[in-house]
Amino acid sequence: MGRKLRGLRGRLRYWFDGTMDRGTPALIGWLALASVVLIAAVTVLVVLFTDEDTEKNGGWAGVVWMSVLRTLDPGTMGGDTGGPVFLGLMLTVTIGGIFIVSALIGVLTTGLEARIEELRRGKSRLVERGHTVVLGWSEQVFTVLAELVEANQSERRSCVVILADRDKVKMEEEIRRRIPETGRTRVICRSGSPLQRQDLELVSLDAAKSVMVLPPVGDDSDTEVIKVLLLLNSRVWKRERPNIVAAVQNSPNLAAARLAAGDSALVIDADDIAVRLIVQSHRQSGLSTVFNELLSFEGNEIYPYAAGPLAGGTYGEALNGFELGIPVGLRRENGEVQVNPPMEAVISDADEILVIAEDDLLIRRAQTRPEVVEAAMTTGSGGESTPDHTLVIGWNSRAAKIITLLDRLVEPGSVIDVAATREPAALPREGLENLAVGFRRCEPTHRPSLEALGLDRYRHIIVLTDDDIGSDRADDRTLVTLLHLRDIATRTGTPYSIVTEMNSDANREIAQVTKADDFIVSTKIISLLLTQLVEDRKLYAVFSDLFDPEGSEIYLKPAGGYLAPDTPATFATVIEAARRRGETAIGYRRASESDTPPAYGVVLNPPKNAPLSLRADDAIVVLAETGRISAPVPAARTEPDPEGVGAKAPRG
Repeated sequence: MGRKLRGLRGRLRYWFDGTMDRGTPALIGWLALASVVLIAAVTVLVVLFTDEDTEKNGGWAGVVWMSVLRTLDPGTMGGDTGGPVFLGLMLTVTIGGIFIVSALIGVLTTGLEARIEELRRGKSRLVERGHTVVLGWSEQVFTVLAELVEANQSERRSCVVILADRDKVKMEEEIRRRIPETGRTRVICRSGSPLQRQDLELVSLDAAKSVMVLPPVGDDSDTEVIKVLLLLNSRVWKRERPNIVAAVQNSPNLAAARLAAGDSALVIDADDIAVRLIVQSHRQSGLSTVFNELLSFEGNEIYPYAAGPLAGGTYGEALNGFELGIPVGLRRENGEVQVNPPMEAVISDADEILVIAEDDLLIRRAQTRPEVVEAAMTTGSGGESTPDHTLVIGWNSRAAKIITLLDRLVEPGSVIDVAATREPAALPREGLENLAVGFRRCEPTHRPSLEALGLDRYRHIIVLTDDDIGSDRADDRTLVTLLHLRDIATRTGTPYSIVTEMNSDANREIAQVTKADDFIVSTKIISLLLTQLVEDRKLYAVFSDLFDPEGSEIYLKPAGGYLAPDTPATFATVIEAARRRGETAIGYRRASESDTPPAYGVVLNPPKNAPLSLRADDAIVVLAETGRISAPVPAARTEPDPEGVGAKAPRG
């Protein structure tokens, strides 16, 4: 019998312990049950042993009410009168109530603290719709957030959610320090790993508008991006999948990442884009500033605009068809994107015109054609191509790709020398058609070593960061090299251009005092591009064309090929002069301000009718194709073409 009692007692204790483990609600339930038992027991005893006092206080219902009040408030007993038994029972329920209420307060306090701690750890589930989710944490997150805040300024309500394997409070503090004003955009942080399915559910992916997978810091960043993409691709979505974009750092991982992502996600090659931007900027001084503005939501961006009344006309006619905004291409009904299409390309009703503007709300059609000063236009070629002499200082994993890509773009007979502490094993020498590659031994941070290179022989210099050391230390060495190069150029009067690769945008801001006008911060460029694609993934075709040497590229060509120097005109005149050469003019650059940050003299989407006079050493920013024949195109008509044919531009 005793053994059975001990077994029953053990099972009851086990059951009781199990209920206690259920947390605050279970504890409150036990305290409520204890209160009910106490009140019921006291009421029964009062009714059984104190008939007179029971009748005096309203019967058993009144006694119950009195017991409840004394349980909750011990001071209520101070006014009690009656016999000793009645007063003793009221004292009992009061003392029991003190213990129960005290325990209840403790339980509630503990539960509230636990809930607050859970909220601080960012483990609560998000309830939002139409928000943007950022998976991962790195230095790029601040650029992304700043751009999303800028992009959503015209929105009444927007939300950005960050899921990262970091402390929620620390993330929020760092964001407030780096981005103190977020306008109408709410930034919410959740603590969890993007590689854990249950943590992904915290950010309401099914209701999200778009998802961005940020590459984390470290050698295995691409591996983590691929794993996140696999997890997203295998997920069962309750609604239509949001727009998913990601980037890989190393080109060999691109195929695996796209396979993991599936057809619904967009994965870009950060390494390849950085290489292309370095190469194009090396040939076009000021180009990095143009790309920074087009990719950033601060300034001018590319927006789709419904053809509307422009349908039936040609692309060439549409160039001066906007009072605010400049067309740069067409998005056809079938989704095909044409950047700087043939001037005679006919615009259909279902087409969208790609327009450069400060905001989509600021795009405005012109009621009348802007003034074109025919007398100010010139028909010069804008300069002849000559062989390049380029110096690459430093070496990293992108250098060989840079040389290979340059070989496709430069004139035959061009020379490129690599200056580094030791000759790279991967230095390409075979299979090049237009470039002769040489090697010069040099210590990049040592001024006499730089001077011994004979810098006056080069037209362009590319300074690369070192992959073998930390990013901050590599930027420090690059900055020292840059200071030496600028000082040598100032003292000797050598007019070489400098393109500098950097890891951190903060170091780029410091380096601006050197007056070097082209800084390539690949992490920032990729962050800007990802943000653009999160808002409109269809823009990927536009930027792919701009970065691709085989498509239409951005050039900064001598202004003398479009306008007579120092002749009063308008930017509409520049647009017409470029149109006749089969090009799209989107801005200009003043040489006198080429060393003045942050714009370095670049002006995009200027007013079309404002007076404009350019010097011979200024440049026009145009979209053009490599190899295009710069033959004259007939002047634009001021009246619509009834047949919708338009003038034809000879193509190379």
